[in-house]
Amino acid sequence: DIAQREAVSANFLVQILNDLKRSDLIISKRGKTGGYLLACDPREINMLQITKAVEPGILSPNVSHDGESGRVIYQAWEQIHEALVKEMSSITLDTISTQSPMFYI
Repeated sequence: DIAQREAVSANFLVQILNDLKRSDLIISKRGKTGGYLLACDPREINMLQITKAVEPGILSPNVSHDGESGRVIYQAWEQIHEALVKEMSSITLDTISTQSPMFYI
């Protein structure tokens, strides 16, 4: 049902759910009434944690120090990275859920 509503394949969704589970952001419950549940309050889960769980490499600046401008470019990317991390840390599931329809995990 979630895969269909979010327009992703069921296999891809399972991979995402497994990543979130390994990062202790969700828990799974087996059985007839089973499914996935948030591991803690939605105010305690932020976009940075989710991104690190699902796609950790996207947050790693991959910029060389080489060349005449390498150090300056690297420092610029570090500033961008710090701003991105700060902003992602401030956006929680609770924040998103007040702006969007209900998410069922």
